[in-house]
Amino acid sequence: MNRIQQKLKSDKKLFSIYFTAGYPNLNDTVQIIQDLESSGVDMIEIGLPFSDPLADGPTIQASSTQALKNGMTTAVLFDQLRDIRSSVNIPLIIMGYFNPILQYGVEAFCKKCQEVGIDGLILPDLPLDKYQEEYEALFRKYGLLPIFLITPQTSEARIAQIDEASDGFIYMVSSASVTGSSNGFGNEQESYFKRIAEMQLKTPQVIGFGISDSKTFQQATKWAKGAIIGSAFIKYITKNGTGNVREFVEQIIR
Repeated sequence: MNRIQQKLKSDKKLFSIYFTAGYPNLNDTVQIIQDLESSGVDMIEIGLPFSDPLADGPTIQASSTQALKNGMTTAVLFDQLRDIRSSVNIPLIIMGYFNPILQYGVEAFCKKCQEVGIDGLILPDLPLDKYQEEYEALFRKYGLLPIFLITPQTSEARIAQIDEASDGFIYMVSSASVTGSSNGFGNEQESYFKRIAEMQLKTPQVIGFGISDSKTFQQATKWAKGAIIGSAFIKYITKNGTGNVREFVEQIIR
């Protein structure tokens, strides 16, 4: 069983962190992953920086730009992660855009993911239909779970298709805006969370976008299996450095 699937079977509400590989400094990636696990995070999304990250807000865009300037590439990331499974056990997911993967070679990318111990991929610009037609067999061959996104605008028919195609979790985007653009959830978002919960999908949902503190984490996980924090964590390490990741985590799950 994939590590993501194992983690989803636990009774607790899951806390996932997104960070950009190669930020703040090129060689921070492994230490951040190790520190996040030891601090109690359940899953980690490793952001593969891209020059045109359409779904990302200014905080993640800036971190991506800096990571590229630092020299982060797909090949460098895989080299950094080559021994990660000797020290880290929780699920690791690469989140990025499809163009760098195409440039690297889709099968070569999937093979390297398997070699270093990546459990899943979140690729916001890879549509479900294209995945099923062209890449599903490759993902399965290399033990990678695709994580698809839904938004408040996603139709129930589409959600049902995504639910049927998913073996891990559904990434439930809290709003139609970019990452890092919200400070709390209003009635509209709460209604959306409730509506999806009432669909009783077979696939657990993990909510992302707009979660920045303990309050928004609790709001999100009232309706879903877990929640993801990205921009708030990147702001924290931008301001405070990477030396005290535990402090950030404990603020959320205290």
